[in-house]
Amino acid sequence: MIYIVDGGSAIHAFVYKKTLLSHWILLGIKNNRQHPAFTLSVPKTKIRSGPATVEKTFLKYGKQPPANVKAAAANNDGTVAAVPTQFDSQYLTPVIIGGQELTLDFDTGSSDLSRWVFSTETPSNQVMGQAIYDPAKSNTSERFEGATWSITYGDQSSSSGVVYTDTVSVGPTNFANQAIELAQRVSTQFQQNSENDGLLGLAFDTLNTVRPTAQKTFFTNVIPSLSDPLFTVDLKKGAPGSYDFGFIDGAKHTGVVSYTDVDNSRGFWEFTSSGFAIGDDDTSASSSISGIADTGTTLLYLPDDVVNAYYSAVDGATDDAQQGGFTYPCAANLPDIKFDIGAYTAVVPGSYVNYAPIDETERICF
Repeated sequence: MIYIVDGGSAIHAFVYKKTLLSHWILLGIKNNRQHPAFTLSVPKTKIRSGPATVEKTFLKYGKQPPANVKAAAANNDGTVAAVPTQFDSQYLTPVIIGGQELTLDFDTGSSDLSRWVFSTETPSNQVMGQAIYDPAKSNTSERFEGATWSITYGDQSSSSGVVYTDTVSVGPTNFANQAIELAQRVSTQFQQNSENDGLLGLAFDTLNTVRPTAQKTFFTNVIPSLSDPLFTVDLKKGAPGSYDFGFIDGAKHTGVVSYTDVDNSRGFWEFTSSGFAIGDDDTSASSSISGIADTGTTLLYLPDDVVNAYYSAVDGATDDAQQGGFTYPCAANLPDIKFDIGAYTAVVPGSYVNYAPIDETERICF
């Protein structure tokens, strides 16, 4: 199930031929204990767990801790910040791997690292300012002999390499022996993104590319230790947002949480919108649109008829062959666009649709 969290977070969108590119809806994801809840929000100091210390003392002396102490000690819920880069093109989150901090892009559209990272295995000429993970500096790392991985994304960016296991901490949520995919080759797109040290995949395990045996994602591994098997996503326009694991923060949404069915047959968080409306039009055009909730991109891809309908309402908009998509005066008044998802209507404010100027004059935008 997907619950939609409408808490005033960034819904930054721009429309492209065949696409509406967007930080679209705030999603929390829940699927019969298939995936945990995880929150990325403002970083906070990790506080020592009293129940965990009590449990440790019992075990030290060969005694089983009381059930309530054991349950409290097992709680692995957490929150961590998701910070946007320029034009909200990506949201990055600090992650600790084997005691080393890297900044990763959390991606609900893939399942590798069960994340993958730049590392000492990556050729130096492919590292352009990224922080790297060094398994030799970790007391808990171990080479996963015989395991390799390779992935190519929809934009044709790619990476591949070898596999280690190590302890991974996302905020206070952690898991030992997590499969870590160390890049030995990264495409130019990733090399040029110096702010991003790798990806943490949040899609379903079936998309994991480790061979000969696919590995579980970080989220699948931490599910048993979370209060609830879900995570929520709260991405904001031009400001830090958050991912919450194991709980729904009532302060981050208004009204009742809505749910819609998820089709995970292809490994994605796939759902269907039954219609859309543009601007002040409250009557949705009936149009079944299947899509995936993908935090790894800030683009929302839509059929041509939806994109054309949107830009027909924008003064001065044109399908610019040189830019490969629609452009319009940066000062244009962009309309909202709304999508029906189950009983919920998700609104993308027009003010979030402008992606970026096409040049330094800042007169024409994409």
